[in-house]
Parts: sequence; structure tokens; C-alpha cells
Amino acid sequence: MATTNRTEVTEFVLLGLSSWPEMQPVIFGIVLAMYLVAVVGNVLLVIVALLDSKLQTPMYFLLSQLSFIDIFLATITVPQMLVHTLSVNRTISYNRCIIQLFFFMTVGSMEGHLLAAMAYDRYVAICDPLRYSATVSRRLCMQITLTSWVVVSLNSFLYSVLVTRLTFCGNQVTHFFCDITPLLQLSCTRPVVNEMLIFTEGVAVVLSPFFFILGSYARIAIAVVCMHSAAALRKVLSTCSSHILVVLLLYGSVIRMYLRPSSSYDLDQDRQVAIFYTVVTPMLNPLIYSLRNQEVKGALQRLYGKLCISRNFQPGSQANRE
Repeated sequence: MATTNRTEVTEFVLLGLSSWPEMQPVIFGIVLAMYLVAVVGNVLLVIVALLDSKLQTPMYFLLSQLSFIDIFLATITVPQMLVHTLSVNRTISYNRCIIQLFFFMTVGSMEGHLLAAMAYDRYVAICDPLRYSATVSRRLCMQITLTSWVVVSLNSFLYSVLVTRLTFCGNQVTHFFCDITPLLQLSCTRPVVNEMLIFTEGVAVVLSPFFFILGSYARIAIAVVCMHSAAALRKVLSTCSSHILVVLLLYGSVIRMYLRPSSSYDLDQDRQVAIFYTVVTPMLNPLIYSLRNQEVKGALQRLYGKLCISRNFQPGSQANRE
């Protein structure tokens, strides 16, 4: 369907991750496996953070929120992509596209804000440990989380409204979901206002958490250098390495995708990068935090032990019959 006016566009065609038909079953299997691992891993982290008494701390409250965000982020895009991968009909209605754009931008931005809150938690724990309990509380983390939700929601709403004011000259989106970049590429005229917002207000909302994280770790690095202790350095690395790795995974792909001039956009490469932060990163985050964190591994072992005990003492179980 070729269109010349935005009001005539009633649906978009999502071209998917690849245009090669023979690759669709392979893509379906790989993405489905990664999605299931991401959901199961993050659900387990949420459960242990909520139920394990030893994880009732601000840091693990934020970690549970990050896991919730990862589940939401993957679910916004991946199930639809999987359906379209094996389907001839790859259309999405205009309204659903704008709604998907809003939720994706909201959740994606929220992940950065949570990582910034986690960096502040680590900064206080390492640089001012005696005041940690008084400075960082669960209530403070809840207030930060709620405020961040409001900020990123308003930011995403602004972008979504501006997209609805664009004039589209086509409806084929070179992507597997409705994202801001491919939609701007469909505009008949250069969307100057949208691009200005991306590099001004967008930078403020999306990159300000990143700069805050950099500042926090700079202060931590200075504190560690002043300690002149190899043991302190090892402790800091063991405490912060998981968080640093997650930050690099997220912001490496975000900066590659969005914070560059429109003249350098390559939509074919962009949709391959997009699969990284919509599926791969949510899949890796729980693995990073569980494999490199003794407290999380201990909580998972305790949860598994409780499940085994509960199963053994169920009515009719082999242990009860004996």
C-alpha cells in the first residue's frame, strides 16, 4: 500500500529481522529460545528478590525492578516478531504501532534510570558505608523508581505525539517492531523537530543516567585509589563488575542505534542491533547477576531447596508413603 498522506495510513507492514524466507524458521527458533531464557531467568530473579529474606535490601529491590523491565521490554516486541516471522501477514495497525512505540521507549528509557539508581547504591555502599543504611533505603528506591517512571512516560508520550504528526510516504517499516528511527525514515519531509528533540531532550532523558553512572564510578575509582589496598580493589570489582557489564551492554547498543545523525542510519544493520537490546541483553542480565553474585546464587539454591522440601511433603509423595 503506497501512501502520500499520514491520514491515509491505517496500518504498517513490518518487514521483520530478515527478508530471506529460508532464514525465517532459523530466526524463529533462535529468538524463541532466547526469549524463553530471558523470561524464565528474570522471573526467577524477581521471585528470589521478593521472597528471600536475605535479599530484602535496596540493591535487590532495584535488581528485581530491572528484571521486571527486561521481561516487559522483551515482551513488547518479541512475541509479535515471532508471529510475523512465520506469517505472510506482517501488518500492524497505525494505533497499535504508536502504542508499541510509546511502551518501548518508556520501558527502554526506564532501564537506564534503574541502572543509575543501582550505581548510586554502589557508590554509597563503597564510599560511605557507615551511612549506607541511613542514606539508601527501600523507600528512597521506591520514590526514585516512581519518579523515573513519570519522567520517561512523559518523554515517550511527547515522542509518540510528534510521530502522529508526521506525513508518511509509505507504510513498509524496515524493522520488526515500531521504533522511532524507521518511522522517521518513512516521513516525506525531514522531521527536523523530532531530530532536534532526539539530540536535546532525548539526550537529557536517555544519557543523563549514563553520565550519572560514569560520575558514580569515577568517585568509586578515586576512593579505591586512595585506599591503596589490593583487597579493596578486588572487593569493588566483585561488587560492581556485574553492574558495569550490564551498563556497557545497554548503552553500547543505545548510542549505536539512536544518537547519531539520520544520514548515517542503516536500517538493515539497525534491526540486527535492535535484536541485541530487545532480546539478548534481557537474556544476559539475569545470567550475569546470578553467575557473578554469590548472594543471588545462594538465594536460588535456598529457593530450590524449599521447592524440593515442599514437593517431598506433598500428600501422596514417595517420602510420605515411606
